[in-house]
Amino acid sequence: MVIKAPGEKTVRASLHRPKVFTEYSPISGVPDRLITAPQTRFARLVARRLNEHNCGKTEEMRMLYRQLGNSDLIVSEIALGSWLTYGVGVETPQARACLDAAFDCGINFIDTANVYGQGAAESFLGESLQGRARDSYVLATKLFFPMSATDQGLSAVQIHKQLDDSLRRLRTDYVDLYQCHRYDEHTPLEETMRALTEVVEAGKARYVGFSEWTAPQIRAVMEIPGVVSFVSSQPQYSMLYRVPEAEVIPLCASNGISQIVWSPLAQGVLTGKYGKSQKPPADSRAANPKMNIFIGKWLREDLLKHVDDLNRIASDLGISTAQLALAWVLREPNLAAAIIGASRPAQVLENALASGIRLDDVSLKAIDAVLAGHWIS
Repeated sequence: MVIKAPGEKTVRASLHRPKVFTEYSPISGVPDRLITAPQTRFARLVARRLNEHNCGKTEEMRMLYRQLGNSDLIVSEIALGSWLTYGVGVETPQARACLDAAFDCGINFIDTANVYGQGAAESFLGESLQGRARDSYVLATKLFFPMSATDQGLSAVQIHKQLDDSLRRLRTDYVDLYQCHRYDEHTPLEETMRALTEVVEAGKARYVGFSEWTAPQIRAVMEIPGVVSFVSSQPQYSMLYRVPEAEVIPLCASNGISQIVWSPLAQGVLTGKYGKSQKPPADSRAANPKMNIFIGKWLREDLLKHVDDLNRIASDLGISTAQLALAWVLREPNLAAAIIGASRPAQVLENALASGIRLDDVSLKAIDAVLAGHWIS
């Protein structure tokens, strides 16, 4: 993919990063099936479907892959999430089309949680993934938030119960990654870690991770002997929300823990679809009462004006604003994947094209200049 920085000569985006694999077999989940051909079956299929969905054209599509922490999991740097979408705000046929599109363009990493739709997202995935080889994708889920009046948190009882329930809904014997959705202040950390160790030893989860833990909480885990190690952290991270950069990312990078970031598009605001003083598109997340619960803080008029300026930067580079935002988070070497949410296949395919885009210093400085004073850090 060729991009041009504002005021600079045309440059070619790099397709190489540390611990990144340029191609990956869509029929296997192990590193020895890596392939190097620039035009694979799924790449050609993506190009054709991009035309079908009117979301742009590409002569070549490559999905890049990264190692997840100190695990042996190799994951696509664009992951498909299911928060507020599948089993909740998106009808099943459309949701399946999005899932199919993800596999078509090389996404092999699917993230969900037991609380999404109170199990509905997991149930959707369990049904929709039937017929696909289990080693062809990396499946992650989470626990912590209430599933009933008495079922919540990270106690040993809940870890075993909620994982068994998740496996039943997902119709699988194991998940590749089991994540603590938040930190549990009411359960001893040692109890949580011993229970996580037990489910890994039982083969029900291959690896474990956490979401939105602070640096002191992460350090506390490292001091517990004889328990399984975390391989992933799932924080909110985007151009507009940079809090993890201060402590969490440096700590994780030094201890074999990768970031899997959620909301890299700030609930869709960083796609550029929400113009200043304009009504949200009828088919957008902001217009859907089932999915617009958390988007309000990003729809401020002053902020949308600056997002409009990002649109111009992206246009100068020959990419979409969504691809610009995803490329921005993917510049972080400690990041393994950016989780996208999509209600239409065209969105999946457009976002997948962000894989491999490398923004130069001129573009990164231009982004910071536009958003100065408007990101949370």
